[in-house]
Amino acid sequence: MAETKEGQRVPSVTFKTRSNNEWVPVSSDDIFKGKTVVVFSLPGAFTPTCSSTHLPRYNQLAPVLKANGVDEIVCMSVNDAFVMDAWAEDQHAENVRFIPDGNGEFSEGMGMLVDKSDIGFGKRSWRYSMLVKDGVVEKMFVEPNKPGDPFEVSDADTMLKHINPSAKVPPVITLFTRDGCPFCAKAKKMLTDRAMAYEEIKLHRDVSIHSMHGVTGRHTVPQVYVDGNHIGGSEDLEAYLAKR
Repeated sequence: MAETKEGQRVPSVTFKTRSNNEWVPVSSDDIFKGKTVVVFSLPGAFTPTCSSTHLPRYNQLAPVLKANGVDEIVCMSVNDAFVMDAWAEDQHAENVRFIPDGNGEFSEGMGMLVDKSDIGFGKRSWRYSMLVKDGVVEKMFVEPNKPGDPFEVSDADTMLKHINPSAKVPPVITLFTRDGCPFCAKAKKMLTDRAMAYEEIKLHRDVSIHSMHGVTGRHTVPQVYVDGNHIGGSEDLEAYLAKR
């Protein structure tokens, strides 16, 4: 891949975004001027690694990044505004700003525009992340030049570690719930009261009871996992939180 742009200004580009069914131009200055911004750029909206790992982790760590001096987290991709808006809605990533580099101008200016015609993508961005202060690139993490779509260094944890190696990373919490369950509501309130973010997987909407049983070994809800470890139901969660 091309050399990093550390120490250089980001490209001056006007992005074609949408808001309230209207076209809204957004300039590089609108995004970067006078601010500390983390950008992560990826090959495409709705693609597997981007949707399952890259974007969700930045969304999850956004509060920690912001507590450590970051004003905004930007996800960029060579996709049009309609696609990026649909992806944002699908992902529920409220802590991330989605910017469509539809013509690839920003990616090209960063030296990160690559040809992925072999898989029918045309010109796309190489996967990378960067820390930008007042429009100047302070640090870049560019994925190695390997076949396929490597994902080794542009992740949110690597960026956070660069910004503050001693920053405390919040636990990954997953709840299996169902609508109308008072114990599920209790579990969610306990986490919300402690400002602990969680992923909610609802029975009959996101997963069947048979699938949940296959994962948890239980038929009742809620079922709580923290960092991949099974905690149990709401009373078990209450006991777990009391020890923290």
